[in-house]
Amino acid sequence: MDYRRQTSIKPRIIVHGGAGNLTPSTLPQELYQEYRRALLSILSRTNEFMNTPNKEQAVLGRLPSALQTATFAVCLLEDEPLFNSGRGAVFTRDGINELEASVMVSRGYKKRAVGVSGIRSVKNPILLASKMLEAGEKDLEASSAASGPVADIPSAQGHGHLHGQELTETLAQKYGLDIVDPSYFFTQRRWDEHVRSLEREKTEGGASASWSKTEYLPQGTCGAVSLDAEGVVCVATSTGGLTNKLTGRIGDTPTVGAGFWAGEWERPAEHQQWLPALFREPGPIVQLSAGLSELLGRCMSAPPRYLPLGSGEASLRRVSFAASGTGNGDSFLRIAAVRSVAARAEWKPEPSSKSITAITGPGGELQRSAGDRWGRTGEGQGGMIGIELVRDYDARGDIVRIRSEILQDFNCGGMFRAWIDDDGEPHAQVWRDDDGTLDKQR
Repeated sequence: MDYRRQTSIKPRIIVHGGAGNLTPSTLPQELYQEYRRALLSILSRTNEFMNTPNKEQAVLGRLPSALQTATFAVCLLEDEPLFNSGRGAVFTRDGINELEASVMVSRGYKKRAVGVSGIRSVKNPILLASKMLEAGEKDLEASSAASGPVADIPSAQGHGHLHGQELTETLAQKYGLDIVDPSYFFTQRRWDEHVRSLEREKTEGGASASWSKTEYLPQGTCGAVSLDAEGVVCVATSTGGLTNKLTGRIGDTPTVGAGFWAGEWERPAEHQQWLPALFREPGPIVQLSAGLSELLGRCMSAPPRYLPLGSGEASLRRVSFAASGTGNGDSFLRIAAVRSVAARAEWKPEPSSKSITAITGPGGELQRSAGDRWGRTGEGQGGMIGIELVRDYDARGDIVRIRSEILQDFNCGGMFRAWIDDDGEPHAQVWRDDDGTLDKQR
């Protein structure tokens, strides 16, 4: 099918700042309001950025890309000490800040996805991931054409995930990114959490240094998912990891499919979804054998024949999806959480909102992965944010319908999140039924 140029799509944004054991007792009113103000401020600044042509694109009148918007939002989250990324990153058991980040786009870049980890001196890890993705346009071509050593060293080459202090700092310097002393990432709040948790582990039998029933210990991430006017969706995620993780541990945040995913797929439009999935085939005609038609005829009226659709009727659906996870990263890794959501949505098929709930909602696959340890160790806790874009095309390749949806769900006490709704109104929430106060939660 020859797709004609699509009509403009309204940009969308949703951000998150972590999920876990968030209750009125672990998040008192003053701190709750502090988080809420920070989320709304970051959302407002990102929304303004998203809807303003940047200097490079002002002449063409183009708005920022999904990659630019998601990266911008996560940079703000990294600079806010309240959140577990960048400036507010948690400490390892050895008292070190080791950061991770990732980006992925549904289309438009050769690498599609990039992860970085083991970072100790790059001020904004998300910028390093973004630069690696962009540089991949040249890196992949250079490495494939070179007969000897790649001339432009240092380079990320064709790699999608790079780990380690020296390597990440060298690349960041090449890209012109800010390098800081490791002390930049020190915050007293995170240090106190680090020390208290290690002491509790020593004095309380069976206690974990990474999770507590009585205290919210960051074990999640910060992330953003954006949709641009070209229909591209992008996910950007950054974290300090689990509180008191082992130094050198790599979590779900930089791991493709576990903590993040973005992609696109196509399928026949859902104008005749009544036909059992067993008998649905892509293409304009479905032919049933005489015996099968006779069998179906005993149970229902004769099924209509799939015929080519006329102009104006949807014949093909293209879905774009991106999501960022947050919570216990080891559990996300165990079930390849975000890729599992996308796979359900594509192959079941079902709306991405249902897929997110099936994986990260209450009683979902993420929770079940904890087994009988659920509620005792922090395992299986988490949530997810995302965006789904659905475009329906007619037989000529013209778009007949466009729909975008903000996605979110979680299985634990709460998830810090903020988004712009369909009417352009901002929202920031922690719990499910969250009106901006703690009154309903008590």
